[in-house]
Amino acid sequence: MLKILVFVLFFLLLISLGSGLYFLVQDQGSSRRTFHSLGVRLVLATTMMAVLIYGLATGQLQSKAPWEARQSAASNAAGPVSPDRTSEDVDKQE
Repeated sequence: MLKILVFVLFFLLLISLGSGLYFLVQDQGSSRRTFHSLGVRLVLATTMMAVLIYGLATGQLQSKAPWEARQSAASNAAGPVSPDRTSEDVDKQE
């Protein structure tokens, strides 16, 4: 559900960006429509950041970055890292 909401917000951000560009070119600074488009884009971006933070905090959204999978696999295989050991020591064991 949150993935769909993020996609919709991103799509709306792109539409707002395009409308701001259109207003900027057409009006050439004589109206406030570009400024209002910026305000809409700011609200959409803030909402999307809040949804992303909420989704990551609750576990409904997860990262699939390859470097995070490597770190979690290394920490699971090596067990807890003591203060004497550094992350380089854990990487050398792999």
